[in-house]
Amino acid sequence: SIYVYTRSSRSTQQHLKNVYSSLAICMLVAAAGAYVHVVLRLFQGGLLSLLGSLAMMAWLGMTPHSPDTEKKRLAILSGFAFLTGVGLGPTMDFVISINPSIILTAFLSTAVIFVCFTLSAMYAQRRSYLFLGGTLMSGLSLLFLLSLFNMFFGSALLFKAHLYIGLAVMCAFVLFDTQLIIEKAEMGDKDYIWHCVDLFLDFVTIFRKLMIILTMNEKVK
Repeated sequence: SIYVYTRSSRSTQQHLKNVYSSLAICMLVAAAGAYVHVVLRLFQGGLLSLLGSLAMMAWLGMTPHSPDTEKKRLAILSGFAFLTGVGLGPTMDFVISINPSIILTAFLSTAVIFVCFTLSAMYAQRRSYLFLGGTLMSGLSLLFLLSLFNMFFGSALLFKAHLYIGLAVMCAFVLFDTQLIIEKAEMGDKDYIWHCVDLFLDFVTIFRKLMIILTMNEKVK
């Protein structure tokens, strides 16, 4: 059967609304974090922002989902999104030095890709993309090996391969994560805050890779 959003249970529909509402808030908070780095220079993205975002994500994962902890977990989610946005700052500084318009182009392109793959997952046959799980894990392993090899060889070709393969893998993750969230919601897992983290990381990773790819192409021109 075709798994369409409008045919899912009412509770799952409400769950998806909560997930995407939280995702929109994360986008705004992350944009504020990037603004703080790029424009205000109050916080600098780097190792500390990375460790901070990882700590926030771990804290969120260890805090149980319940009505009593909902506000606390939303605050932790906002902190995670803010630090993630700050962490994008150094990449954005580099992009701005080449062509500032690339940031808007990359964001709009990411939004189009994200929406298209999300709708594809929602309107596809039920569980049809869940088989991608093993393939995606293999893809992540390949990306890790490419990064490891490139630490020693410093190859521009390997770097480009890592970017393009990584972009393809993350697009597939949007399909996989969307259907996985729907299946979990149908089985009673209504932790929309943690489900939002999965999609937010997908979006941010695609955005970062697109910025770098477009910047490299601009430099070639």
